[in-house]
Order: sequence, then C-alpha cells, then structure tokens
Amino acid sequence: MEQKKFDFNSIIGFGLIFVIIMWIMYNNRQTELKEQQEKAKTEKAAKAEPKVTPAQVVAKTITDSTVTDSVKIQKLQGVLGSFAYSATLSSAKEDFTTLENELVKLKIANKGGFIVEATLKNFERFEKNSGQLVELIKDNNASFNLQLLTKDNRVLNTKDLFFEPTLTKVGDNQLLSMKLKSGANEYLEYKYVLAPNKYLIDFDVRSQGLNTVLNSSKPLGLEWDLKTFRNEKSISYENRYAEIYFEHKDDKIDYVGQGTDKEETPEKVSYIAYKQHFFSTILLTKTPFATSKLHSDNLVNDEKKDTIFTKQYKSTVPLAFNNGELDYKMSWYFGPTDYKTLKSYDRNIEKIVPLGWGVFGWINKFIFIPLFGFLSSFMGLGIAIIIFTILIKIAMSPITFKSFLSQAKMKVLRPEITEIGEKFKKDPMKKQQETMKLYSKAGVNPMAGCVPALIQLPFMYASFQFFPSAFELRQKGFLWANDLSSFDQIAKLPFHIPLYGDHISLFPILAAIAIFFYMKMTSGDQAMAQPPQEGMPDMGKIMKIMIYVSPVMMLIFFNTYGSGLSLYNFISNLVTIGIMLVIKKYFINSDKIHAQIQENKAKPKAESKFQKKMREMMEQAETQKQLQNKKK
Repeated sequence: MEQKKFDFNSIIGFGLIFVIIMWIMYNNRQTELKEQQEKAKTEKAAKAEPKVTPAQVVAKTITDSTVTDSVKIQKLQGVLGSFAYSATLSSAKEDFTTLENELVKLKIANKGGFIVEATLKNFERFEKNSGQLVELIKDNNASFNLQLLTKDNRVLNTKDLFFEPTLTKVGDNQLLSMKLKSGANEYLEYKYVLAPNKYLIDFDVRSQGLNTVLNSSKPLGLEWDLKTFRNEKSISYENRYAEIYFEHKDDKIDYVGQGTDKEETPEKVSYIAYKQHFFSTILLTKTPFATSKLHSDNLVNDEKKDTIFTKQYKSTVPLAFNNGELDYKMSWYFGPTDYKTLKSYDRNIEKIVPLGWGVFGWINKFIFIPLFGFLSSFMGLGIAIIIFTILIKIAMSPITFKSFLSQAKMKVLRPEITEIGEKFKKDPMKKQQETMKLYSKAGVNPMAGCVPALIQLPFMYASFQFFPSAFELRQKGFLWANDLSSFDQIAKLPFHIPLYGDHISLFPILAAIAIFFYMKMTSGDQAMAQPPQEGMPDMGKIMKIMIYVSPVMMLIFFNTYGSGLSLYNFISNLVTIGIMLVIKKYFINSDKIHAQIQENKAKPKAESKFQKKMREMMEQAETQKQLQNKKK
C-alpha cells in the first residue's frame, strides 16, 4: 500500500489563507478601536458643550448682525415654527415691566412673561430695621411655564420665549398684557391687573387665534416652581410651619405634608398655596384644575448650613382647551399669612392658617382672634397678651372653682373611702359597690373634678395653634423680647444642646417656674382626692414625678418657640395660682364641706337612672360571681 506524502503546496496554501484571515481580523479590530475612540471624543465634546435651548438659539439669532433679516426669520422658524413671529419683535430682549402699589412691587420679564421679582414693601426679613425687605421671588427662585404642543409636532416652553408687554391704566388699576405672538392677532396672553392696596393680583391666561397653531387635543401642562427664602430669625421654627395647602373638591382644605419628597395628587383644585410661616404665594383659579401633582421637599437638613431656603415647592396642573382656545381666570396672592388679611378677599384662603380642627378651630376663630384683635387694636402686643390671658382665665374660673370644690369633697371623704377599702379588701366588687353608695349618699360625683379639667384642655390646645399663627406678633417687642413671634434669647451658648438649641430664652424659664409651683401646690390635693385603687396606678406618685417632668418639658420644647406663647403660659399659670389661692382662702372650707356631706348622708336621696343602672350591673356581676364560686 502506497503511503500518502505531505502536499507542501497545500500546506503553503492553508498557511497563506490563515495569514490573510488574521490580517483581516487585525485590521477590522483596529478600525473598531478607531471608531470607538472617535465616538468617545464626540460624546465627550457633546458633554462639554452646554445644551442649547430654543431661547438661546433665538437670542443668538436675534443678536447675530452678520446675517440678513430674512435669514434670521428662517432660522427662527426652524426652531419656533409659528412663534418665530414673537421673536422678531422689538420686545424680544431681556427686559422687564414693573407693577407697583402701596403693598407690593412686581417685576415681570419679557422672557417667559412671568413674575421674576415679588417684593413686599412693608415687611422686613429676620428682624425689625434689618433693612432687607421680604422678597418672595428673586434671583431665579421661581419658575412659571406652559408647555406648548404645536400641530407641527414641536414642544415649546413659554419660559424660554419672549412676550410683548403692553402697560395701561384702567381707572386706578394697572393692567399689563404680556403676549406671546404667532402673528399680529394670534397670541397667548398673560394679563395682570394690580389694584391699589391689594395683595391679590388678577391673572388671566387666554389664547386668541391659536387653534390652528396649537395641538388642542391634549391640555397644556402648567408648571409652577418656587424655592422659598428664609425670612425669620429661626429657620427651623419657620420651616416647621411651611407647607403646601390646597383647596379641592367640595371646598375641602388639605396639605401635602412636611418632610422630604412629599407628594399629593388632588383633583378639582381651586387654589394652591405655597405657605411659609408668615408669608404665602398663592395661585387661585375660578376654573378648577381637573387634576394636579403637588410636590414638597424639605431643604433644611442642617440649620447651621442650610440657612437660605426652607422648602422646594413644585406643582403641575393641566389647562384644558375650550373650542381650541385657552381661557382661565386666575389670581396671584403675594402677601402675609395673616388670617384677617386673607379672609378679607373672600376666597377661602384664610383656611391655610392652621388654627386647629373642630372645637379648637372654633375657639380660635370665635373667641381668641376677635378678643385678641380687639385688645391689640389699642394697646401694645405684650400687654394685650397679658390682659387676654387674664380675661380667659377669669372666664374659666367657675370651671376651676368646681374642680377645686370636687377635690375638696373627695379629700373630706378619703378616710371613709380608705375604711371601705380595708373592710372589703378581699372583695373588690363589694368595695366598689359600697364606695358608690357613699358617693351617692354624700352627694359627691367622683368625675366632677375631671370634667372641668377636660373642658379647659381645648382652650390650652387652641392657644398652641393661635400664637404661632398670630401674624400681628411678628417683630413686635415686649420687655427683653424684640420679637414675640420668635424666641426671646437672653444668652447665646457656645455649643448646641440636642432638643434645646444653642441659646437661652427667658420666658420659657419663667413659665417653667410658674408651672412647677402650680403643680407643687395642687399635687397634694389631687393625690388626697383620689385614693389609690387596687389594680390602678398610684396618682400620688405620678403627680410627684410630673411636678419635675412638666417644667423640664416646658424648658426644652418652648426654648425655640415664639416668646408670645411662652408669655401666655407664664401669665396663665400665675393667674391660675392666684385664683386657686383666692378660692381656697375665701370659698372652700373643709369643715363646712364635711358638715354638708354629713347632712347629705342623712337625707333620703333618690337614685338617678345612671346610678340605678350602675347598681344593677354591679349586683348582676356579684350574683354571677357567687354562682361561679358555688360551681367550683
């Protein structure tokens, strides 16, 4: 058999093919690497170059003197379509129009047509005589934009486009028309009307002749942003009361909430209020927004570093077309978060002032606000708080008297109650029955001391809502406190104490001392009035602890609160101590009370329906207990 020989020609051929394949693969790889490098350079260059907005293209085209007007128009039409017309007008430049009355000063920009400065002329930041007026909008902290969808598939933002201003006067009112034009008689208009001595500015958004330009099959997106400036001495205290409030269906008032990235999506919204502590920016509409997306973000994470802004507010709402055109009657409010001022506009916006819900709000609306408003109209705010507190405590004194009288009666009965407790120590049910019989014979209601105290609680809670919301206290001084709406610092600490702060306020110290002596004087009577019950906590021990806990809590939590509230609590406790001493000395006599109780015992007393029901329930429980014992 003949052996096969190596075919060197074949080997050489395969070798050449292999070399050619390797050479092709190498070149392909080099080409890929080169393409990747070029792509990376392009991407890097693209990142390095700032994004060009339609507004920048417009501005560059308008100011470019090397091209003819016809070339400019062509370039603008390529970017803006029909709205290129507005960019060719003489108003297409960075300019402003000012509206001003006795209360506010507004600057409206040609670019975007919205308010870029809103200054309150009668209020100062931080403290009185600071020389810095409250500016709700300035330095690009606000944005108002409509996103326009055109029929030629463009997406344009009004904040990037130039409006044409026309300022006129109608009677005493200033009227500013800002028009974004697509032709001589086709435009989107923002109309501002500012009346004398008003914080509320009429604001209409309407279109004319744009049904052939805009895609009206979908609503336009209105976007409103505001980054709120700090205006008060304590940024943490101010931020505590900064919220987005809104009115939606059925005139219901609600809020978005505190914290980071809070969001709500209410429907049928009639106003959106960007509330700060003492100032607010509100957008109102007569045609409710069908839907909305409201977002609030806290900007104060460290009050030592985050000292400029408090909240970031954002709202997105749809503006619906009617027969291809827009027509919304709206209003702007730039002013104080003052209950009386807000209520004067009759738009329900006074409800953004947090006065408390239910009975607490009623107390503030119908008692505290009218009374304090009357007093503060003819006297200093500090004196007004003192007189206000005295009048409230005097009005509550009959309730206080009933509470002390009930405690005195219970104190007189305590020996007999203790005797019953010892006698029926092993039979709690019997002990309870005999105790109730004693109360009935003596004509004493053990709950009589609790009810008056409960009645006073709503007034106490209402004061916690009223004073932080009382705008009239802002930057009004009394004694050492130069601002009753903020803390009354008497000393600055070189360090920060958690929960307490880095300063010492005096009114909270005085209030803590007053509440200490008040509780010291009343704790003994309360403990004597309520003898220890089996299975129940010893009130005497609890009161001894509270004597020291309550003043400490007052010191800690009120150190950064407004001094007006601390002054109210200080005077309130002083007046209560005085009333208590007068009642004890002139109205409550233990011997007379004891004699009266003994006289009541001797009289036949008819059982009330409640007492009869309680007795029957106890007897049934006792009978069941005896049956169970027999079965055992």
